[in-house]
Amino acid sequence: MRTAQQPRPERANGAALTRFLVVLTDVRPDDGGRDERSSPERRRQVVGASSREAADRIAGAFMALGMVRAGRQRVKVIAIGRRQARE
Repeated sequence: MRTAQQPRPERANGAALTRFLVVLTDVRPDDGGRDERSSPERRRQVVGASSREAADRIAGAFMALGMVRAGRQRVKVIAIGRRQARE
């Protein structure tokens, strides 16, 4: 059962338009540059969300962790699976 606080994600032909990943990673020592494509940070936790609001709430919970607040871990929200809505 859905509550009023949990709206349904936008849908096109039964599939969600955009999904999000919330990723908790370890922060590397500063090596002069940060290129996530060639050498990504080590992932600690990955959580999927079907809406931006849900992803923001999960990220907020991760940001309350002591390791994140101390600067040893980082939280990232990544949009994945973008599709154009068919008309």
